[in-house]
Order: sequence, then C-alpha cells, then structure tokens
Amino acid sequence: MYNNKGRYALMAVFIMAAGVCLYYEQNELAALSALLFGFVIWSHLRHSSVLMASKHFKNNEFARAKALLDEVASPERLSKGRRGYYEFMQGNIALKEENWQKAEHHFQLASRFPVGGKNQKSFVLIHLANLALRRKDREKAEAYTKLAKELAETARSKDIIVKLEKEIQKL
Repeated sequence: MYNNKGRYALMAVFIMAAGVCLYYEQNELAALSALLFGFVIWSHLRHSSVLMASKHFKNNEFARAKALLDEVASPERLSKGRRGYYEFMQGNIALKEENWQKAEHHFQLASRFPVGGKNQKSFVLIHLANLALRRKDREKAEAYTKLAKELAETARSKDIIVKLEKEIQKL
C-alpha cells in the first residue's frame, strides 16, 4: 500500500541491498533482495495506488484520491478487482467535476469488471441509468435500471431505482 514515490524508494533500497550483499558475497541475500524488488514491481503494475485512493475516496477526500489515481500509468495492467474500483472512482470523480462523457466512459468500463458485491455493481448501473436520463436516452435508461433492479440489495439502492423509474416515465 504505497504510492509511486514510496515504491520507487523501496525498489532503490532493495537494489542497494542486493549490491551490498553481492559485494560481501552473500548471494542468497542478494537473490532475496532481487526477488523482493521483483515483487514490488509486480505490485506496482497490478495494484498501483488504487487501494490508497479508495481510502481517500471513502473519506470524501476526492482531490487526494484523484491525485493517487492519476499515478496509475496503465490502468489496463491493473488486476481485475483493482481495475473495477479504479474505473468506479474515476467515474465518480468525473461526476463531481460534471464531466458527463468521461463519467459515462468510466462507468461503462467499471460495469465490465468486478466492483465488490451485487449492490455495488447496481450502483454502477444506477449511475449509467442516470447519465442516460441526462441525455434523454430512454431505452438505455430503462435497460440499465432493469439490470440495476436485479442486483439491488439495499433499501437505498431500491429507492433510487424507484425514483429513476419515475423519471424515465416522464420522458
């Protein structure tokens, strides 16, 4: 659970440790340092700063979450679980910035990846339905609402779906 600077510092420590171990002919320790260096690189590519960003996101610190998400150089390299949360948070941040097209793009991607349980997936679909309503696209709004209704588990999500259905009827 490090940001990019922390990972780079950790990688430098492992490289220096490997160099010192090789200098003192401690090949096993040098190999262990190289293995740990490789693990940090793997962790950087597959998990990046998404977990740290999610903690800030949950605390409504959106600027900090956005900064950590912007550190992800290649979102397509993230593991499936991390990618879903990455796209979900990016979509919500785009909603806060009122960038509707970017938000829809990220929510579309989030709908293809695991984002936790059924209820969290229903919130992704609720956001997509809401964005379709904003564009006055009744067909997509109805389709997203129907899918969200199947996945909704909490009273809050069910209430939102009822409100969306009422808004769709007004179109």
